[in-house]
Amino acid sequence: MSRPRRALPAVLITLALVSACGGGGGGETSGATGTGDTDDREAAAGGTLTLALAEDPDALDPTLARTLVSREVFVSMCEKLYDVDGDLEIVPQLAADLPETSEDGTSVTIPLREGVVFNDGTPFDAEAVKTTLDRHLTLEGSARQADLEAVESVEVVDPATVRLNLKAAFAPLTAQLADRAGMIMSPTQLEALGEQFATDPVCVGPFQFVSRTAGNEIVLEKAPDYYDADQVKLDGVTYRIITDGNVRLANVKSGDVQVAERLQPTDVAALESDPSVKLIGQESIGYQGISINVGNVAGAAAPPGEVDTALGGSPELREAFELSLDRETINKVVFAGRYTPGCTPLPPASPYYDESIECATRDIDRAKQLVEESGVPTPVPVTLTVGTSPENLRLGQVIQSQAKEAGFDVQVAPTEFTSALDASDAGDFDAFQVGWSGRVDPDGNTYNFWHTGSSLNRSGYSNPEVDELLEQARLIEDQAERMELYTQATEMVLEDRPIIYLYHPVNYLATGPDVVGIEYYADGLPRLKTAGLAE
Repeated sequence: MSRPRRALPAVLITLALVSACGGGGGGETSGATGTGDTDDREAAAGGTLTLALAEDPDALDPTLARTLVSREVFVSMCEKLYDVDGDLEIVPQLAADLPETSEDGTSVTIPLREGVVFNDGTPFDAEAVKTTLDRHLTLEGSARQADLEAVESVEVVDPATVRLNLKAAFAPLTAQLADRAGMIMSPTQLEALGEQFATDPVCVGPFQFVSRTAGNEIVLEKAPDYYDADQVKLDGVTYRIITDGNVRLANVKSGDVQVAERLQPTDVAALESDPSVKLIGQESIGYQGISINVGNVAGAAAPPGEVDTALGGSPELREAFELSLDRETINKVVFAGRYTPGCTPLPPASPYYDESIECATRDIDRAKQLVEESGVPTPVPVTLTVGTSPENLRLGQVIQSQAKEAGFDVQVAPTEFTSALDASDAGDFDAFQVGWSGRVDPDGNTYNFWHTGSSLNRSGYSNPEVDELLEQARLIEDQAERMELYTQATEMVLEDRPIIYLYHPVNYLATGPDVVGIEYYADGLPRLKTAGLAE
């Protein structure tokens, strides 16, 4: 069925960031690809910094972890083969250089840093890299298997060189190794703890794990054996779990915490002129939307089947549901107009973003007509799982109100985040308001959510044509060719609606006035390696 569409102007992102730059006082906002903190004061040596997280991370095990907040902790203690810089360019981290790829794309050779040790003193070398990558590929329940799906085997060339032999060329590989798939764990600790690695994780990083109190805090201390320890100013970092955005903000204003992440956009205007905080805003490379269970009857990676919910079983009802929603109004009412409405997994900042793709605008008359034609008795029941934060609840309530006008009875079900993830992975949901923090390669925002049987395809979506396009895109290096394939796949997904994309967030970080040296990129991870309190 055809979609009425309206192109979203790419300037919306720029406008959102410019509006966040206004005002004087202590409010600061950097652009989408800067380092975040523009304060050029030097950080003093010593002290502990406390950062308030919006959720409690899941397992602190790079093989098993799935959440953004786990990545926010990992960035301080588990370095990767590659990372991204402030311009989202991939750069070596534990690798010594970018990979060397064979002409047919099936052999990837990675040189490694030498003289590096894990935070327990174990030497970092090619054997350690192989141990971690093999674990990612084989451990039951691994969330990295899909990331490294193309890897046939991992070969130690010499102590400072590792080679990945691939089943086929795999364009996103380096980007995958710049995320959790590239985090290398101490083989000594892996042997000692096995599947319990998350209870005392050891990697290479500026800080090392000390303790965790579930639902409360995670404590790290400066790693004495870190290869770049001279750059680390702080004695330690504490991550405190504060799920309420208002409480996170109050804590950073009072000085009880020094940094608070993911502040509510409704608070930004007041913070811009508040001298008690510094504000850093970064456009996200991710998205937020509504995942709909269209075929997940036995788990995300299991073969899809027929669901028994009205929304999941009817493409016409999903179209009606989308047409009942007004992205612009959602942005204004819930997010004070600070976010970017959008209907695709790729934000305008992505080089793979296709501005010719138009988003459906709200059309209540057409939505009502589709509901009537579906033959489903009204009001059509929809259970919408949302997070428990005030912002999530407001979003759910606005969706509930808008959809009601078209004949939907949306029941908002607030659920603790990791519990909601577990339920959705198992197929125990109708619709789930959830997003993705984003990856620099478009494969990271698409394949695992759209391809049949992928680990994050909690919708249970299956379209062989989409599968083929995504598989082709993994084989090609040329950006223009890949962009065309992703555009074709996106058009099909927009018709099928396993996910109704709503908006692209801007991540807001607040710090105390004396906090300096934080690097904050569009991947949403506050980097604290060089952070500290001003001298």
